[in-house]
Amino acid sequence: MKAVRILPIALALGSALTLGHNLAQAGEIRVMCYQDGSECDVTADLAKRFEAQNPGTKVIVDTVPYKTIVEQLPVQLAAGQGPDIARVTDLGGLSKYYMDISAHIKDRKYWDANFGTTAPWLRPTPADKGIHGFMSQLTMTGPYVNKTLFEQAKVPMPGAKATWDEWMDAARKVAKATQTKAAVAWDRSGHRFAGPAISYGAKIFDAQGNPVIDDGYKTAVNKFVGWHKDGSMLREVWAGSGGSTYADSIGEFINGNVVMVLSGSWQINRLQKDVGNKFDWVAVPNPCGPAACTGIPGGAAWAALKTSKSPKEVGAFLDFMASEAAYGEFSARTNNIPAHAGLAKKGVNYASAQPGAKAALGVFGSGVASLSPVAYQFQGYKFNRAIMLPTVARVTQVIVGEMGADEAIGKINADMQDALKQAQK
Repeated sequence: MKAVRILPIALALGSALTLGHNLAQAGEIRVMCYQDGSECDVTADLAKRFEAQNPGTKVIVDTVPYKTIVEQLPVQLAAGQGPDIARVTDLGGLSKYYMDISAHIKDRKYWDANFGTTAPWLRPTPADKGIHGFMSQLTMTGPYVNKTLFEQAKVPMPGAKATWDEWMDAARKVAKATQTKAAVAWDRSGHRFAGPAISYGAKIFDAQGNPVIDDGYKTAVNKFVGWHKDGSMLREVWAGSGGSTYADSIGEFINGNVVMVLSGSWQINRLQKDVGNKFDWVAVPNPCGPAACTGIPGGAAWAALKTSKSPKEVGAFLDFMASEAAYGEFSARTNNIPAHAGLAKKGVNYASAQPGAKAALGVFGSGVASLSPVAYQFQGYKFNRAIMLPTVARVTQVIVGEMGADEAIGKINADMQDALKQAQK
């Protein structure tokens, strides 16, 4: 049997722009993978099983930093180079590079039944009916709370339908009582910002499906900026970077600098590992605005890429990974919410998860039912980065005092229109 090889991260990063199929041998497929926890390790383990069942096919899993997926893979693909398969999160933005594997899978009905809801996220056009991969997991944005600090402050946690204002008030009381640096932090991300924006009434799209920056979006901007100005928000997360650079808030949460963070379900493994016994943490339902109580669905997809010269082998491997047995094992071992309809209904036995992680997975899993239709539309929108990136850059400028909220809204809209024109060329 031919072995699966995982490149060390340092080597992978140095080789990221030359990991194209030009290096692959006959019968070999390369998988570019990033991991929040152990996703690439588990994939490599499952790939060994696939190789044993498919003599002559070699699967090489190249583990790279997430930054490589976001910044270097698009450049690579635009140059006509790249791996056979990649684990990606910019689903629509990279869709023009995806390969249809529907001719190389065993049972189309199985795929439609179990991945039909999210399959459109990977299709380059609404009329396309091909299969280009599948979601390796379903994620959802949402908050985590330091339960220990709430208990020390003797402040009750708001209930399931509590508003953002109620959570901010409670977190402020806890921060003051426990001398915690700040009450709340949100990841520096337009994706994270979108959930509260929709909750505050942002429609994101007009009746024709075109993106709009409306009064609901402006309300969310004003709320967020106000919380920074009154000291409730940890300023360093958003004001600590320029442009549209991503920054997470979970590190500040792990270090005990904030009472509550807005991040997402993909951080459960990291919290289980890095918090340890420092304090008790819980995931809580997304707070409400006047319009909704929503996060944003998402996740990473295994995408087949046109740069591959081995479509048959790519289809066979993805068919294997999408099987209920392999997908169920992947979900259980990586502590991820399944995007597989059958497994979502049956439930996943997270045997390796500690009680806190199991509870968090339950909160996020049950929260899927509360997601706004606009949130699904936003996640599936091919050019959603045209909305997200200007939001981060311009809202930061308001936070640091370079412009007012009204000006920022105007610039977000102008930047968005410019980005759409560029993307649609």
